[in-house]
Amino acid sequence: MLTLLEIIKKTTGFFETKGVENPRLNAEILIGHALGLPRMQLYMQFERLLTEPELEKIRPLVKRRSQREPLQYVLGEEEFFHIKLKVDRRALIPRPETEQLCELIVEQLARPPLTILDLGTGSGAIALALAAFYPQASVTALDTSADALALARENAAALGLEARVRFLSSDWFAGLAPGAQFDLIAGNPPYLSEAELAETAPEVRGHEPPAALSPGRDGTEALALIIADAPGHLCDGGLLALETGIDQHARLRERAVAAGFARHESRRDLSGRERHFLAWK
Repeated sequence: MLTLLEIIKKTTGFFETKGVENPRLNAEILIGHALGLPRMQLYMQFERLLTEPELEKIRPLVKRRSQREPLQYVLGEEEFFHIKLKVDRRALIPRPETEQLCELIVEQLARPPLTILDLGTGSGAIALALAAFYPQASVTALDTSADALALARENAAALGLEARVRFLSSDWFAGLAPGAQFDLIAGNPPYLSEAELAETAPEVRGHEPPAALSPGRDGTEALALIIADAPGHLCDGGLLALETGIDQHARLRERAVAAGFARHESRRDLSGRERHFLAWK
């Protein structure tokens, strides 16, 4: 029998041979998850001998992560803007940049929105986070992927928000009722160029849905369509808030002017790169 610390060290070394980033952290998180222990509890039990049934819980998780399956998919969940989401290969993993988009929205809105539209909802992250934050709001979430919509509905049910968030299969605005307008339109559309997608880590290009990552050659195709059509679906004074790729904002500003937005702003992410695009009708 091996101790918990010995298993952590062996798993760390194994992950290192497979190119897993932050191998010790990944090992501790996975082993803690398998054993039902927070990481801090692991440190207090390093000398504990692990039983064969416990090792049987750990092994399949380690194997999946060694094959470069994203840690979040292996764990099956992710914390996002004060809510917990189920995550799997049906949709993108919610990222800190998207959480920052929600924070920007809350900062920018002078009053709570009554109607919210989430474009390309994926796991439902933006729609459900904002529905939880703005309990008086009616939220509509769109996606073209039936698998993603199924996952988003599962998350809505788990959070008790299924009665307040309407999910629709729609190619951006196409599935909305004529004249539908919203106080807030938000989204994290695909924005990687084909070249950028090819350079992503194995966790991304080998496991996350490609259509949710890249819309085409230069990465701005979906963003351009959204900016052009959004004014027709925004209430006066309404906000369009988008997560975008880097080095795209000069083109997005031109699109916003052409679409007739009253004003627009670019905001930087935590790494200092222009990541979020805000425009007001």
